[in-house]
Amino acid sequence: MIDSEDGRAIRRMIFKLAGPSLTEMLLINLTQMIMMIFVGHLGSTSVAAVGFTSQIYALMTVCFAALNTGTTVIVARSVGSGRREDANRAAGQSLLLGTMLSLLIMFAGLLYGEKLLFMMGANEDVVQEGLTYARLMFISIAFSSISSSLSAILRGAGDTRTPMKINVLAAYLTVSLGFVLIYGHLGIPVLGTTGAAAATLIVQFGAMLVFLLVMFSGKFDLALSWREISHFDKKMISRMLSIGIPASLEQLVMRLGIMTFVKIGAGLGTTAIAASQLVTNVIGLSFMPGAAFAIAASTLVGQSLGVGKAELAERYVRQIRKYGMALAGVIGAIFIVFAPQILSLYTNDATMIREGTWALRIVGFIQVSQISQFIVGGALRGAGDTRYPLYSTMIGVWGVRVVLSYVFVYVFGWGMIGLWSAVACDQFLRSHLIYLRYQRMAWKKLKV
Repeated sequence: MIDSEDGRAIRRMIFKLAGPSLTEMLLINLTQMIMMIFVGHLGSTSVAAVGFTSQIYALMTVCFAALNTGTTVIVARSVGSGRREDANRAAGQSLLLGTMLSLLIMFAGLLYGEKLLFMMGANEDVVQEGLTYARLMFISIAFSSISSSLSAILRGAGDTRTPMKINVLAAYLTVSLGFVLIYGHLGIPVLGTTGAAAATLIVQFGAMLVFLLVMFSGKFDLALSWREISHFDKKMISRMLSIGIPASLEQLVMRLGIMTFVKIGAGLGTTAIAASQLVTNVIGLSFMPGAAFAIAASTLVGQSLGVGKAELAERYVRQIRKYGMALAGVIGAIFIVFAPQILSLYTNDATMIREGTWALRIVGFIQVSQISQFIVGGALRGAGDTRYPLYSTMIGVWGVRVVLSYVFVYVFGWGMIGLWSAVACDQFLRSHLIYLRYQRMAWKKLKV
């Protein structure tokens, strides 16, 4: 049992970390929703173009999961055990390697962007509408990936407030600039989807500069110096990648599976693709609490194990999961009850609203399972167990989501209901597998 004093201390630590991250991620997701609302009023072709690009963008950035996960775990363990030099060295190597990777990925996107859109199932009209948008978004990878790496470093050290402040300001500026550029105000011509990408690119560049200034200022818990990023530390990079590569492979497996899922859905037509993209944008709101609580779980588990307090780590996870599942129940109920009203914010197209309503209501029923998977998976990664989440993702996304979506859509002819029912089956299974792994408690004895 947790006594009242310990319980209050645990709650304070949880919300000290999760509170800023939750605020940050909710506002970032709200920004994405507003930008999609702006695009939604341009028509289904524009929505489909943005949706296809988003899937490619997510796939191209999965390698940063290896760096970010490995960095967060090592920084959290190092800070927990008082080894600040190791934490700073991990931060420097993460920035060095991340910068090189981001430039390679950016150039690959610029060279093969058009082919990738066609491979996703986009038709000629969608590609013509979205190619410039896609290229600008691929350029932005060079900036957003560096910002995400620096955010991971700060969060691993227990500082979630600084990333929150920077990213909340960036979210506000993205919406403001996006409105001007998309619809053409202040003497600027109407740019449509190109304006949405341009706004994102400009603001992400600015956010990256602010993150770099923060990390080199020496005024925060961790500080970078040119000494740490002027050379490769093979031993530190090997430690980060041994932890992070399974997490990166997990993201790769997931993204390839989701791209296949999107391509299966593309067979239902452009309107269905657009409706699915709107639903995906809405449910991003429900990912944010899970991601925020997962960050708290990863950091607190890592720091607790760093000082040899495995039982404290377990108590943190128990409380985080309780709070997360309660919040997810509320979000799920809102999705189920108000699905048509939510989707009508994006579009006046009755068909898109009708198709999307089925999907959003199905998603409402999986919110509790989804957030449990996020939190417990975050706890396992914080302990250094990044392999099992990879295995569960392979089983859930490819063995369940992809296979059942094809069967439900093309064999049974269930359309959007079948497509999103496959997502529900995937989430239920993965949540169960991850929790069974956690209950074995082998994560308490892992060395990183």
